[in-house]
Amino acid sequence: MSTPPPSPVPSAPVLPAAASLRLTGARLIDGTGARPVADAVIDVDDRGVIVHAGPAATAPPAPARARTVDVAGRTVLPGFVDAHVHLGVESARHMVRRFSEDPALEVFRTASRLRVTLDAGITTARDLGGLSAGFREAVAQGLTAGPRLHTAVRILSHTGGHADFHTDCGFDTSAGMGEVADTPDEVRLAVRRLLRSGADVIKICATGGMSSPYDQPDDEGLTVEEIRAVVEEADRHGGRPVAAHAQGTAGILNAVRGGVTSVEHGYGMTAQARELAGERGVFLVPTLSTVFDGIDRATMEPFHYEKKLRWSDITRTNIAAAIADGMKIAMGTDSAMVPHGRNLRELLHLTSLGMTPLQAITAGTLTAARLLGLDDRVGTLEKGKEADLVVCDGDPLADVSVLADPSRVVLVAQRGAVRKDLLTDAAGGRPDAGAVSR
Repeated sequence: MSTPPPSPVPSAPVLPAAASLRLTGARLIDGTGARPVADAVIDVDDRGVIVHAGPAATAPPAPARARTVDVAGRTVLPGFVDAHVHLGVESARHMVRRFSEDPALEVFRTASRLRVTLDAGITTARDLGGLSAGFREAVAQGLTAGPRLHTAVRILSHTGGHADFHTDCGFDTSAGMGEVADTPDEVRLAVRRLLRSGADVIKICATGGMSSPYDQPDDEGLTVEEIRAVVEEADRHGGRPVAAHAQGTAGILNAVRGGVTSVEHGYGMTAQARELAGERGVFLVPTLSTVFDGIDRATMEPFHYEKKLRWSDITRTNIAAAIADGMKIAMGTDSAMVPHGRNLRELLHLTSLGMTPLQAITAGTLTAARLLGLDDRVGTLEKGKEADLVVCDGDPLADVSVLADPSRVVLVAQRGAVRKDLLTDAAGGRPDAGAVSR
């Protein structure tokens, strides 16, 4: 499955709209991979659609009643897409303790995680397990602030696999985060249950993992036959994409041969696996943050700590080679396994393994939007697209770390509606200082 089908999510989410908006004096990185524009204007109409994104010299007259913001010295980029998050979970330890939490408290905590993720510059996110479809609709209807969402709802695994959270007595310590199936027929039924729950993407486990205590990243998960059954069933119901948690090489090969859309993690992506994935147009979402950040014996379960130590060097070698080979790489963080709201630290890891800053930014904008089937709407700042955008201090092409610090992401907009505005705060709310109402 080389190219994801159009998203099953409604094409026009009911996000509250802002008045028309004009950004002036911008350094524009439009997400297409083109060179930046030094003195740019971005015009957004009252539908939240871009009418101009380019040189000031060719800009049309300001839209009627446009609110103008001078962002001189700052950079405007497309809103970022994090293709691998777990917003319904606070941390790896919390994943297996959710059963003890009051559901009402968890709703508000999840809303807080949505907010900090949006404030980090993530205007769209794909949640790959643990978030119900209701949160997607809550964001779309403007009931809470957060990234535009696609969700897998639950994670499909075999008995004893990476997403089987049951104890020997049958108690599910995750409060329903996993979906367990063990034959091709059971897998088909599981996919149908996930679709009934509103899944936009089917998440499967093709290998074991680091955060699960009883398996290893090299262990194989669903078989090739079972993965093919997942893909066939997803194709029969609107062509939903299939994302495969796959860390060890054997499971990566099974996932690619089974027809998945994306390999998540892909730490064992050897030359053979890279070649096969490239031939079939499979995306790689390497989630480097979860391998390289926060390795601390004092705060981690011993098994988790040991696995990360072992796999960090393997990951560095194979993902650097994948970058050099020009694989289709989309940005994803595995947030929850690392702190929420620090998503754009992933760009630092991508550049450390060989991407240029512009390539890393493209991985988090256009390429990730393509993976989600949303690149006709978001992922670049071009005329006719929805105005999902971020403004950051400084020049991320000279120092990509400016994006990794949420305090330097000073403005975030979705479809032209401003969600975060540190420019107003810094100016004391004075409208003559480039303020934009939230």
